[in-house]
Amino acid sequence: MRKNVVVIGGGIIGLAVAWELTRRGDAVTVLEKEDHWAAHQTGHNSNVVHAGLYYKPGSFKAKMSVAGNRSIVDFAREQDVPVEVCGKLVVATSDEELPALRVLAERAEANGVPAKMITADEAREYEPEVACVAALRVESTGIIDFPAVCQALVRLLTEAGADLRLGTAALGIRPGRTSGVEIATGTEVLRADALVNCAGLQSDRVARLAGVTPSAKIVPFRGEYYELRPERRHLVKGLIYPVPDASLPFLGVHLTRMIDGSVHAGPNAVLALRREGYRWTDVSPKDLAEVARYSGAWNLARKYAFPIGLDEVRRSLSKKRFAASLARLVPAVGPEDIVRHGSGVRAQALLPDGSMVDDFLIETAPNQVHVLNAPSPAATSALEIGKHVAAQI
Repeated sequence: MRKNVVVIGGGIIGLAVAWELTRRGDAVTVLEKEDHWAAHQTGHNSNVVHAGLYYKPGSFKAKMSVAGNRSIVDFAREQDVPVEVCGKLVVATSDEELPALRVLAERAEANGVPAKMITADEAREYEPEVACVAALRVESTGIIDFPAVCQALVRLLTEAGADLRLGTAALGIRPGRTSGVEIATGTEVLRADALVNCAGLQSDRVARLAGVTPSAKIVPFRGEYYELRPERRHLVKGLIYPVPDASLPFLGVHLTRMIDGSVHAGPNAVLALRREGYRWTDVSPKDLAEVARYSGAWNLARKYAFPIGLDEVRRSLSKKRFAASLARLVPAVGPEDIVRHGSGVRAQALLPDGSMVDDFLIETAPNQVHVLNAPSPAATSALEIGKHVAAQI
């Protein structure tokens, strides 16, 4: 039976969900509070098509990333969106990192990711300037233009007759008088059979607005990027990643050649002072107070604030420290070779005990589906998440 569904959020997840629902014959309305699509996480990420390398076998992230790696590349090629499957290197810069690199290779095999261990000499055939004792070559990693993917989805949705509304926030959500859901936008009340919350950095707030108590709270982390100067771009041919520290929640600073030929470096990870705060000067007392009242934030701080969190802040404030992190991978990179290049904010779901939700988190209520944790590799997995959410409806 044809349903009327309202999707809140106009990033790649919301648009992918809307497209899947439309393909299944439902009538879809998408609400985006900003004046353009892909305004936040989608428009500020690394534009990497992830292979599914890092994630626990059997998890949503593992399954959806591996499948999404194929589906997002196929979609991009069908829609003339720039994409390149270039592969990447994960490099061990010391013998101490070799056991972790081997574990990563085993995880790749378990997840069905095409990857192989190679020697330092073989790694330098891909990246002549890299410093390592060994590396993992991952063939299916790619680079893409995710905002362009969103524009393609918008075009397809428009052609299919979807109701796409920019500058329209959901201000109130309640059960319908007889069935379904009612969503107040400030100018009207929309009546729908079902609601899908893909609000990203605001997803837990939208859930509470809908009368749902989410199991986790969003805590924003800002990731800052540098860029190699044009005359130094030749130092990096593709993608170079460090071996991730299993005790830390993020992958570490890495180097990525983009579709346009530029080379991005980063990101680091610091607490954002506002949910949509891309600079140190972007401060929201409301957002900070909400973090300060949350036990999970304090428990996280006990685990990581010293020295790890402090080191991230120092690297954020020091170009020299940032460059030193890059030089572990490519020694020829120095402070004079990099310039700042914006930042992104990751909507990280945090549990009361201070642990970060490791997998995608999707919760349901009557006539509602809430996507409450969809950080990287969510953009890679967007079409697969769309299929999963549409099935929940």
